[in-house]
Amino acid sequence: MEPSLVSDKEKIGVFACHCGRNIAATIDTERVVEEVLKHPAVVHAEHYEYMCSDPGQELIETAIREKRLTGVIVAACSPSLHEVTFRETVKRADLNIYKCEIANIREQDSWVHENKEKATEKAVKLTKSAIEKIIRNEALSPIKVGLHKKALVIGGGVAGIRAALDIADAGFPVVLIEKTATVGGHMAQLAETFPTLDCASCILTPLMSAVAHHPNIELHTLSEIENVEGYVGNFHVRIKKHPRYVEPDKCNLCNECENVCPVAVPSEFDEGLSLRKAVFIPFPQAVPSSYLIDANACLGMSPLICGKCAEPEVCGPQAVNFDDQEKIIEDDFGAIVVATGYELYNPTNLGEYGADVYPDVITSLQFERLLSPSGPTGGIPRRPSDEKIPKRIAFIHCAGSRDERHQPYCSHICCTYSAKHALLFKELVPDAEIHSFYIDIRAVGKNYEDFIRRVQEETGIHYTRGKVSRIYEQDGKVKVLGVDTLLDERIELEVDMVVLALPMVPFQGVKDLAGKMRIQIDGNNFLQELHPKLHPVESATSGIFLAGAAQSPKDIQDTVSQAGACASKALGILTQEKISHIPTVANVDEENCSSCRFCISVCPYRAIKTIDDKAHVEEVLCEGCGICVSACPSGVIDLRNHTDKQVGFMIKALAGEI
Repeated sequence: MEPSLVSDKEKIGVFACHCGRNIAATIDTERVVEEVLKHPAVVHAEHYEYMCSDPGQELIETAIREKRLTGVIVAACSPSLHEVTFRETVKRADLNIYKCEIANIREQDSWVHENKEKATEKAVKLTKSAIEKIIRNEALSPIKVGLHKKALVIGGGVAGIRAALDIADAGFPVVLIEKTATVGGHMAQLAETFPTLDCASCILTPLMSAVAHHPNIELHTLSEIENVEGYVGNFHVRIKKHPRYVEPDKCNLCNECENVCPVAVPSEFDEGLSLRKAVFIPFPQAVPSSYLIDANACLGMSPLICGKCAEPEVCGPQAVNFDDQEKIIEDDFGAIVVATGYELYNPTNLGEYGADVYPDVITSLQFERLLSPSGPTGGIPRRPSDEKIPKRIAFIHCAGSRDERHQPYCSHICCTYSAKHALLFKELVPDAEIHSFYIDIRAVGKNYEDFIRRVQEETGIHYTRGKVSRIYEQDGKVKVLGVDTLLDERIELEVDMVVLALPMVPFQGVKDLAGKMRIQIDGNNFLQELHPKLHPVESATSGIFLAGAAQSPKDIQDTVSQAGACASKALGILTQEKISHIPTVANVDEENCSSCRFCISVCPYRAIKTIDDKAHVEEVLCEGCGICVSACPSGVIDLRNHTDKQVGFMIKALAGEI
């Protein structure tokens, strides 16, 4: 075997963890210890049942002090789980945290093997490979930079509102932007919330008002992100603010402009079930509390064609401003919360259900508006086709969700909100007959199962386990065809109305936003968290946090909880005097750089630029991904503590050559 070329000054300690039976059932940790003690740099090695426990950490601290260790290897689980834990351990013993490495013998070994002999041999090689790395590690110090003590919240639904208020209440300025004309999001459209059946508006409107009047919150509606540059603590953001054409400070909500407007278009707030004018207020409790003009619906402003709404006898305060222009706002932020919310899956994709053909096949949000006292029918549900009160109704669960042809995931809340719809409908129409088609009932949440049981008892709802294959209208009735999979019977049901429980999907434009912010999306186009258990609200870009349904389908409770977690994480940054950044970043031998700029084109963090025609790494932007290292044709870029030389020796150890 080739010698390791170890300096006499290196004194490495190795600590193998049993992880209960997770590791010890497949790997002989005692033998791992015996084998690594043969390495010339290893002066101490031991194994313990739970190395991450307090007694386990004390073993490491004691060994560092007594044996004067220069490096520590912990052979245990994934570094994503406990690297921070063990680096804090060695720090308490006055050892540089970058002289501590993890040999992953759980996820990469014990969990994927059954042969104990071979798994043990692999554990020895993995540990020796980590040893070869650490004896060549530099003792690094974190990079320190200043920061801007202001937060940006993107999205004005309940998640964005909650996060903005929590940060602002802690005394830090917040800029909250919303792409539509008002904050509130989809929650503002709801009649009541499950499982307590609280009035949605009663919960939400005080929060909307608080956002509008909070001294630490600057609100921009009709606004969207144009560009994001920088890094944690120092994000520079360009915000595009679209014209409103009505000045909120002057508008007195007299609605005279609306009365004279000759244009009527479908209302977005009522999900197309009612009409609004080209000059309108989204809903009575909208924030900002002001009318605006829909330039796409208006007969024309350039040149001006109508202009009735701006006439002095109509708008006394002269709030209408046809000269309003798009604005660009630039600002600096220390942390960003992304709470861009969700949309419903387009029902026209489900051709077999005929949502785009038959007016009495509606979506769950449309049904919410029919149930709402502020809705288009005053809270009395009526059929869109003839405005009659339906007496027989069918709810279709998983309409497009849990379906590989459409959306493969469960949308989390559909079973429970469909039950809520059934209960509210039964209260309004006591003699109604209700049918619900489901794959299986998933009521995941506190008191949700009790709520489903209550609905079953109080409504007499007919639950049918089975998938609906087709919906069509005939003779003024809606026909539902399907199969009862419990009874193995074909079903043909005639109802007055069908409500589709459609899956939640990310908002349109999520890919574009993710690209601008250098954050990832998952296979379903939701924003991707850094780790589902350890970092559920952090993105891969430090300082950017994810809240609510932008990250995955969620109910209001989980959304608000996650928004609070994002606020807490943001405050963890804003309360610091300086930001610490990892020092394991790329390093360029600028003297030998060929100026090909390949590294600049591949860097996902925009961390490389040219100075005097040579590649230069902005260390505070670099996240140490190593793409530039592999892309450099001249081989002049290295990653600190992951150099080519280190990797070469690690490979030799894995191959048994050392």
